Amino acid sequence: MSSMTLSLPTPARATALRAVTRWLLAAIALLAALTAGSSAWARDDGDWQILQARYGTSSRNIDVTERLREVARSDRRVRVENELFGTDPAPREMKTLRLYARNRGGETRTFEFREGSIIDGDDFTGWDRGDWGRGGWNGGWDGDRRDDRRDERRDDGAYQILGARYGVPDANIDVTDRLKQLARRDLKVQITNDLFRDDPAPRRLKTLRIYARGRDGDVRTFEYREGSWIDGGQFTGWGRGDWGDRNWNGNWEGGIGGALRQGYNQGAGPSIDGRVNIIRASYGANGRSIDVTDRLRNISRGGPVDLRVSNDLFDRDPAEGSRKTLRVVFSIGRGEEQVAEAREGDRLRFP
Repeated sequence: MSSMTLSLPTPARATALRAVTRWLLAAIALLAALTAGSSAWARDDGDWQILQARYGTSSRNIDVTERLREVARSDRRVRVENELFGTDPAPREMKTLRLYARNRGGETRTFEFREGSIIDGDDFTGWDRGDWGRGGWNGGWDGDRRDDRRDERRDDGAYQILGARYGVPDANIDVTDRLKQLARRDLKVQITNDLFRDDPAPRRLKTLRIYARGRDGDVRTFEYREGSWIDGGQFTGWGRGDWGDRNWNGNWEGGIGGALRQGYNQGAGPSIDGRVNIIRASYGANGRSIDVTDRLRNISRGGPVDLRVSNDLFDRDPAEGSRKTLRVVFSIGRGEEQVAEAREGDRLRFP
């Protein structure tokens, strides 16, 4: 009876043992894979989901959500430094990275990492998958998060922006489109020359003037001195950028030669005396030039033009290595065509 377990012939026993061994090895491998997968999921399934990331100081900070997401895909541990984000928003100041996050219960929390410290991605869900920071947060540096309904109210202020100009009474530029770009990124914006990529009045204290219309139809001018902050919450559609009226032809004082109440064109169109009409404009040198008519029309909006000529103005260099010229053909109202020119680096002012 005791020999029953050994009753299989030797070749059969060997085959059976090999089969059992293969089965055990396969089971162990499967268990290891499942365990590893579970462990990886746990490591990448922290308690908090990042909503947004900002880097800088309380008065000077930038949104770095997209950049941090790129880095997170390749590194689970990240050192906070200027080189990581490709910029220094507050030179000579100690900066902080703030991560605004939400847990499964809907609670929000701010994580702070001083310049030079290390972020451990294991604390955040989806860190290396990059499936975070895609909305649901509209807070500023101090974490004043708003839910969707509150956000609609903040972004639906009492005034709709018609146009914006930056400078001083005798030297100012149209910055409506530039301000619109900035508004899509930040609820609060600080007024600086760098912000508008130009200084229309060097060594003079400048002002940003925003011309806006209330729900009752009245037009009002909002003024912000250089260095101050705009809170976009008082303007409707600020973050969506659905503002800036192309029928607005106001100059610095909010009107065109007194022809319009507060400078708002109630459909009178180009026939208004005093309106600057950009007929055509080109920028280049040595036979290599680009058409910049639309860009100049957008800057003028029917008013005077005052700008510094540079490649940055048109986002390209049509003739590298050569000093270029901006040439504009225009008319005043229904008057004769006139020409204004300025070389790269100089200011162009007309009429």
